[in-house]
Amino acid sequence: MASTQQLAQLDRLERQVTTLVAAYQQLREELADAQTTIQQLRADVRDRERELKDFQNQENITKLVNTIAVGETANVNELKLRLNEYIREIDKCLAYLRE
Repeated sequence: MASTQQLAQLDRLERQVTTLVAAYQQLREELADAQTTIQQLRADVRDRERELKDFQNQENITKLVNTIAVGETANVNELKLRLNEYIREIDKCLAYLRE
């Protein structure tokens, strides 16, 4: 009689272990999917940041062109400094893109 109860207990325990192993495998798959999604989202964020920086540079250059077009000669030195700064920034971006 005791052996029948022990066998029943072992069967229940085996079913529980099987259920736990299946749940563990499912969770591992979900984790792998989540990690893939995270990597994709991080890549998207980097792309968006790069695009934002490009747009900001374009806006700054447009402002400079508009300022130069107006003919404000009093700020020529400041404009030269800004242009040099933007050129350096563009060079950095190009070097980053080459990597």
